[in-house]
Amino acid sequence: MIFVTGGSGLIGSYLIPALRARGLAVRALYRRQIPAHLAETGGVEWVEGDVRDSALLRAALTDVTHVFHCAGVVSYAPQDAELLRQVNVEGTAAVVDACLAQAGVRLCHVSSVAALGGLPELAASPVLDETAKWDLNAEHSTYATSKYLGELEVWRGVSEGLNAVVVNPAVVLGATDWTRSSTRLFRYAWQEHSFYTPGSINFVDVRDVVEAMLRLTLDRPALQGERYVLSAASLPLRDFFAQAAACFGKKPPTVAVPGWAAEVIWRLERARGALTGSRPLITKDTARASRRPVEYRSSKVLAATGQQFRPLAETIAWCCAALAARSNSPAPGGVVVS
Repeated sequence: MIFVTGGSGLIGSYLIPALRARGLAVRALYRRQIPAHLAETGGVEWVEGDVRDSALLRAALTDVTHVFHCAGVVSYAPQDAELLRQVNVEGTAAVVDACLAQAGVRLCHVSSVAALGGLPELAASPVLDETAKWDLNAEHSTYATSKYLGELEVWRGVSEGLNAVVVNPAVVLGATDWTRSSTRLFRYAWQEHSFYTPGSINFVDVRDVVEAMLRLTLDRPALQGERYVLSAASLPLRDFFAQAAACFGKKPPTVAVPGWAAEVIWRLERARGALTGSRPLITKDTARASRRPVEYRSSKVLAATGQQFRPLAETIAWCCAALAARSNSPAPGGVVVS
């Protein structure tokens, strides 16, 4: 039996069919609603609940051999700081404790490249990999800090005897609904906005993330206590929007927002959010994210698994085709809890 947390999230919703394709029985934790395309999937036992519920987790791990911890919150809004701590840190601690209580369980924890920390000020090369060290004196987003602290819970478990591997994906692109965090980039292109921020983002296809997780966790049992960066490539935001807009038959954004303007906008958005209670469209963290472009190197996972990641152009075209087929009016999105 395989246990998956975040079964209704982006990665979980692609992982579960992949596990079933291998003939494996799955027990999946979800919040609020089972994804429509998975509701009738045979061989899946759905458990509704909170990832912080220790009693529920221990019961759910009965007869389980492998756990894929995909549940997490992705948000840069100041209002979600406590939620990030509860789910990404406390939730991971609860999963680790439940795994330690079940002898022989192997855990695959989905972290993020954000947990690697930023690029050191004096770095000679804008490249980071699994050896990156978290700088306690540097400024980090609340989201990045929550993923780093969550990952520390896994390493705590490893020190106590837990058999675990950690994957650190870049921005995960998938053909899901319009409300997922990364899918908002596609929604932005669909809605034909005029502005974009200079800089690049590292992306990876959700299908490649799932394949790497399966290979590392199920096919390479000797790999223990290791982390693996999952990133296909870095792409300038302007190029991403241009490719997505072309797939949708839309006009791409053409006006670059200078750094000073982004600084003004996030401050105005913070004030608007404080007055109205709404989440800002742009935050200090997102406004400054591309100031020092970073490329994440995935050579370790490619060497360990023999896997090759899909080209980003192929992934973008696949996502756009699926999104365009599902809806012609993207819904407004909020915080993503999977």
